[in-house]
Amino acid sequence: MDKDKIIEGVKLILEGIGEDPVREGLIETPERVAKMYEELVCGYNDSAGTHLEKRFAVENNDIVMEKDIEFYSLCEHHILPFYGRAAIAYIPNGEVIGLSKMSRTVEVFAKRLQLQERLTAQIADAFMNELKPKGVMVLIEAEHMCMTMRGIKKPGTKTVTSIARGAFDGNEQLQNKFFRMLERR
Repeated sequence: MDKDKIIEGVKLILEGIGEDPVREGLIETPERVAKMYEELVCGYNDSAGTHLEKRFAVENNDIVMEKDIEFYSLCEHHILPFYGRAAIAYIPNGEVIGLSKMSRTVEVFAKRLQLQERLTAQIADAFMNELKPKGVMVLIEAEHMCMTMRGIKKPGTKTVTSIARGAFDGNEQLQNKFFRMLERR
């Protein structure tokens, strides 16, 4: 990441909106924004494979699900936040991963400039490519600030995306089981 370019870019934005980048309240803003972006888009420096490589042998090959995985991301169209929850379910093929690794996989892809549709697919594809389960299904529900604070201005609107791979793809019975598991509290 080139922090100096970010700092210069923020100064230009401040000037472009009619602000004085050297007034008291804004003097350190470009540096703070650059530091913030280091955190918000750190997924470019991470790999899902790293988190999915440690596995444990199991005989059970029934669905493993983690739901209500909170995430925050930035829309690549406006660089505004979108945030929500993800659910991942997979059918092991003789091995499982630690539960925290499911959340870490979401974070790898969420911490990039994103589209929700791509985020959903990237998570599923990472599981299929790295863990090689019998199948995986991912569902994401998120609120996009580009819909709530600008444009159409519809706070509370949620976008839902889902994707099925492997055994889940085209299998209505397995997909229904996934959705029933989501509803359980």
